Amino acid sequence: MQIRILTSEDVRLALPMPKTIEIIKEAFRQLSAGKATVPLRTRIELANREAVALIMPALLNTTGDLAVKIVSVFPRNVERDLPTIHAVVVAIDSDTGRPLALIEGGTLTAIRTGAASGAATDLLARADCSRVAIFGSGVQARTQLEAVCAVRDIEEVRVYSIDKEGAQTFAEEMAGVGSIPSQIKVATDPVDALVGADIVCTATTSLSPVFSGLDLRPGTHINAVGAYTPEMQELDEHAVERAYVVVDSRAAVLAEAGDLIIPIQKGLIREDHIRAELGEIVSGDAPGRSTDDQITLFKSVGVAVQDAAAAGLALRRAEELGLGQMVEL
Repeated sequence: MQIRILTSEDVRLALPMPKTIEIIKEAFRQLSAGKATVPLRTRIELANREAVALIMPALLNTTGDLAVKIVSVFPRNVERDLPTIHAVVVAIDSDTGRPLALIEGGTLTAIRTGAASGAATDLLARADCSRVAIFGSGVQARTQLEAVCAVRDIEEVRVYSIDKEGAQTFAEEMAGVGSIPSQIKVATDPVDALVGADIVCTATTSLSPVFSGLDLRPGTHINAVGAYTPEMQELDEHAVERAYVVVDSRAAVLAEAGDLIIPIQKGLIREDHIRAELGEIVSGDAPGRSTDDQITLFKSVGVAVQDAAAAGLALRRAEELGLGQMVEL
């Protein structure tokens, strides 16, 4: 049996952000329409390392994309100068069951997560948005910025991170990449980061809110992707209460997203404060932004349909472009 091996660099070439945003929209549409098979992901907690390993399978029934991702999230890897996330994705032929590709999953995860926020920004943010605040300076923060700049004409970017050196490196390395502005300012504090921001992206491993929701301007759009357990919280109750909340998956966020679970447990909001899944907005079954002054929030914990869709696109483009290496197993 032959299988194609796609490295991190292969994945970057195979998943240009604009194309990935469009296939992620379609993946969410199928998910919300009940046309995706997504078993609950298996979690293996490594409490002594404050880490988790996940197994995430998915099938998109309409497009036939089938994949399984194995991903580990080890926040303390920062102390070892290692990535927080390691992952591999196996793309499978949904007609024969034959494994088609083994894909480096850390890069795929970052791109598909960014693409989800790009899709949400395209559907929910004001058309005239020009200023972005990024909270976090890791790999996920980078693709968040790339995706937002793919769907809006961004003129100013401010980044804030508790890792000051990481924020400076982020600013230097991301400035001028693709459609990203040529200058990125390192914010001195969260308030400074939010000055004039039309779009806010949070991509951290924080256990507590990274800014005050009272500092958000009317009309702001938020992409919150970092809090992926019931105990983690990037957004405070003010931000959530003020926002029109859209999620990737109701079931997933109500099981895993501390940003929403914590205010629900406190009785500050109810489950119906979640107004729509993104796929419902893609299909036209739910409304998006209703006024320019409305604050919109896309809360994502990541769902396996994103991996299946991204793996499918990566494999198709790899075959077209001759990317990767064929290996006999």
